[in-house]
Amino acid sequence: MPRRIQVPRSARRTGRRIGANIRPADSGLRRRLLLGNAGVFERVKGVVATTAGYAGGSANTATYGQVTTETTGHAESVKVVYDPSKITYGQLLRVFFSVAHDPTQLNRQGPDVGTSYRSAIFYSNEEQRKISQAYIAQLNAAHVFPGPIVTEVTPLKGFYDAEAYHQDYALHNPDNPYILVCDRPKIQALKAQFPELFQDYKGK
Repeated sequence: MPRRIQVPRSARRTGRRIGANIRPADSGLRRRLLLGNAGVFERVKGVVATTAGYAGGSANTATYGQVTTETTGHAESVKVVYDPSKITYGQLLRVFFSVAHDPTQLNRQGPDVGTSYRSAIFYSNEEQRKISQAYIAQLNAAHVFPGPIVTEVTPLKGFYDAEAYHQDYALHNPDNPYILVCDRPKIQALKAQFPELFQDYKGK
């Protein structure tokens, strides 16, 4: 059976290696997504697919227009499907906390403010919850960041794909000012900090 894993600065290599005959695990690293995180994770070796979407609210409010009202309970998120024989949950956590976002910002990421921009990991089983919480505790104890990590570790109730124009947005809009200022630096940081994990991405 494939495993569903919900994932998002230092980390042990955790996670079980699964044989090649098993389909890639559906990882649920959720966090500020629509542009930045998807652009990062689609360039990580072992990641099979990424999908921009929403998590934390209900299906009938999972549209960009409603989520931006900050009344739906949704967080902008990214679903990461990866091959656990090529990359581990722990390595994905390293990327999530190192380059994908700032886990110390409460209900915001850079210029984007609101609960839909909160830092969150939506888990689907106890193993994921324990690993995520232990990892965050490690980072806090080591004072890796100047402030405490505010990343929520929350059970996944549902993930809803975002509108088509959000998918591969950074790839299709490379000269967009937001992409240049907020997203391209994350991709450059991934390549610099994790050269062994970096891969070029040409689109779905």
